[in-house]
Amino acid sequence: MLQNLVLRPERQCDDKMVKLHLKRISAPKTWHIDRKENKFVTRPLPGAHSLEYGMSLSLAMRELMKVAKTSKEVKQIIKIKDVFVDKRKRVDKKVPVGLMDVVEFPQIEEQYRMLLDSKGRLTAVPIDKKESSVKISRIENKTKIAGGKVQLNMFDGRNIIIDDDSYKVGDTLEFSLPDQKIKTHLKFDKGASILLIAGKHKGSIGKVEEVLGNKILIKSGKDKFETLKRYAFVIGQDKPLYSCFKTLSEKKK
Repeated sequence: MLQNLVLRPERQCDDKMVKLHLKRISAPKTWHIDRKENKFVTRPLPGAHSLEYGMSLSLAMRELMKVAKTSKEVKQIIKIKDVFVDKRKRVDKKVPVGLMDVVEFPQIEEQYRMLLDSKGRLTAVPIDKKESSVKISRIENKTKIAGGKVQLNMFDGRNIIIDDDSYKVGDTLEFSLPDQKIKTHLKFDKGASILLIAGKHKGSIGKVEEVLGNKILIKSGKDKFETLKRYAFVIGQDKPLYSCFKTLSEKKK
């Protein structure tokens, strides 16, 4: 009967019901969280990252960065102190933060980059202030638009309109933050340093030995293996662009 209905934590958005919470046990395997602590976790708002590669700011602050213990503490930090994601101030604890995003807490002078650990789980790696001013993102698609310009659709949801048509799907671009100017073009070629973001070897860092159509041959440490090209995220040419990737490699050892 209608009077016995219990409303779940949802809200209406564009005529669709958007769930506000997610059961811990049902959270993506990429979320490095304690699945038995509480029944629910804060679900991120729809945004730049899919659930596989992004979580709510609240959850990241509590489970990964350990700057807060409870959701209430997260609210207080966001309200009283500055919290930035990719150099943009955030005031909503549900905003998504995901792979390659930079999260900063200026008042305590801490900065983190969201990466994948050796088990393919989202992790927050401390970085220095210099590295917090740049970010890399993979080109997912490109389209020619009016005026002979090219629109690049990036991994983190941003769209870039440029005149240069030399960029290819699968390449990685480094942007300065927050102005989003292209600083470096990392091509998906033989010898490129990559982070695997899917597949059996998710979280591994290695070098491209050979490109074989839609597959690639990877050397990671002493191991060599084939994987799909779409699983790879270019993070440097001869070596990874940022020191945080070295930190990940050392943790794996």
